[in-house]
Amino acid sequence: MANGFIFDLDGTVYLGNKLIAGAAETISHLRNRGDKVIFLTNKSIETVQNYVEKLNRLGIDTDYHEVINSNYLVARYLKSRLKQNEKVMVIGEQPLIDELNDLNIAITDNSKEASYVVLGWDRQFTYEKLNNAFQAWRNGARVIATNPDRTCPVEGGQVPDCGAMIGALEGATGEKVEIIVGKPSTHAAHFIVSEILQLPPENCFIVGDRLATDMKMGLDYGLQAVLVLTGITNLGMVEDSRMKPSVILDSIREVVDL
Repeated sequence: MANGFIFDLDGTVYLGNKLIAGAAETISHLRNRGDKVIFLTNKSIETVQNYVEKLNRLGIDTDYHEVINSNYLVARYLKSRLKQNEKVMVIGEQPLIDELNDLNIAITDNSKEASYVVLGWDRQFTYEKLNNAFQAWRNGARVIATNPDRTCPVEGGQVPDCGAMIGALEGATGEKVEIIVGKPSTHAAHFIVSEILQLPPENCFIVGDRLATDMKMGLDYGLQAVLVLTGITNLGMVEDSRMKPSVILDSIREVVDL
């Protein structure tokens, strides 16, 4: 039976616009031996098509059906739950809005009309946006988020991610968001493993650089959780954590030896 590989992108396959050494060769090798490969990113500031184009530009042949982002997971989640005429308020950037529009999800800026508030990474986040989301929550809107990442790895360091937007609204409401649809959600894991890869969980590997998202999703859903040390996490962080990956590798280059 083939194996399935779910690869995180930032910090695993590339950093910024630079491919991590060995990434293209590793993915090509896995495909050539018959394994299935999916790319899964929590980053909500690009569309699936943007990621497909980036991977191809960096030398990894990829088509639209091999990339899943948290925007798509949120859109799919809402599509299955929204009632007729219900609308969604979005705190996030245009790619998140675009992918909700792709599934014909109605969007509003009116806090009295919103049935859901969706929180994504927003590099133009303001007090006005926070207050608008807060007022929607006060009017009964349910709050969900694309991803819990506190930071995003970039060349030379890290920058705040969606976790900062979540923290701001949770600080105002005193309540946790209802669900985070991207990693480490088992909602995301179930969709990818059962509907896309169509393999038993034990035959699937999630390869990523984060304990709280990549590794947690893998361990919670019974996948092989493979940590690479090219992104956020170092060995000291693993030693201090109760969450222990199935395997720790220096980089994606070593995945072919699993």
